[in-house]
Order: sequence, then C-alpha cells, then structure tokens
Amino acid sequence: MKLTFKILSVFLILFAISCGEKEEKEQPKLSDPETVEEAKTTTAEVSNLDNKGVGPVKSVEIGADIDAALATQGAELFKNMCSACHKMDKKFIGPELAGVTERRTPEWIMNMILNPEKMIKEDPIAKKLLIESNMAVMANQGLTQEEARAILEYFRQFDQEN
Repeated sequence: MKLTFKILSVFLILFAISCGEKEEKEQPKLSDPETVEEAKTTTAEVSNLDNKGVGPVKSVEIGADIDAALATQGAELFKNMCSACHKMDKKFIGPELAGVTERRTPEWIMNMILNPEKMIKEDPIAKKLLIESNMAVMANQGLTQEEARAILEYFRQFDQEN
C-alpha cells in the first residue's frame, strides 16, 4: 500500500510539473480576415526585388561568380536544417525554393532565414507566403549570418545551374 502511494505521489508530482506554465514564443496570428486581406493587398503593392525584408541584414555583397566552397557549406546546412520543410523543386511544407534568388533580394532571403518570426509579423511577402503555406510557420533554426549567407550561395548556385 505504501509503495502504491509513493508511486502515485511521484506520478502526480511529475504531472503537476509537466503542466506548469511554459514560456512560449508568440506565434503570428493571421487568422483575422482583415490581416489576411491586408497581406494579399500589400504584397501586390511591394516589388519583390525592392524588398529587403525585416531583420539584421541591410545589405549583402555578392560576386558575379559563385563561391563553390560557400555553396557546398550552404548545401550541407540546407540538408540538415531546412530540407524537412523545404524542397528545391516543389512546394512541400514551405514554398518551393528553386528560382528564389530571381524572386527575392539576397537581403530578404537572409532575413527570412535569420528572423522568420519578425518577417512573418512585419513583411508583406512573408505574410503572403505564410497564408500560401497553410499557416505553417517557419522555424527559427538559430543560424548565424555566415550560415545564412552560405545557404544563400547554395540557392544562387542551384538557380544558376537550373
């Protein structure tokens, strides 16, 4: 009887701890019809190649030639950190990424990689992509600017080859 009581007590304590208040990141809420309509309307007004996004990257210097070593590093990072949700040649959980360097500025791409929460809240293109992706919020992978730059170089290489 005492053993049963002890086991039950431990179970209840663990249950109480697991039900404790968790600090959760605020997820963007675009379920409000006005916000959805604003995202659709605003996107039409913003040129994709003028928008640098919202985040730490204000300008990116890229050369005319692809840095093969950086692209290789970016391909590995993409495979490990991004490929669960993104495919290059088709829409998956997230949007198709083939041609992304022709549709978005380098700054926008890097800001989306580095700061998806703020981009989804403030950038009209990111809001529209969230809606098109059935409200699947892009996870912040905690990458550095150098890692985001490597992924950008991988995207450039992919787009150039295809």
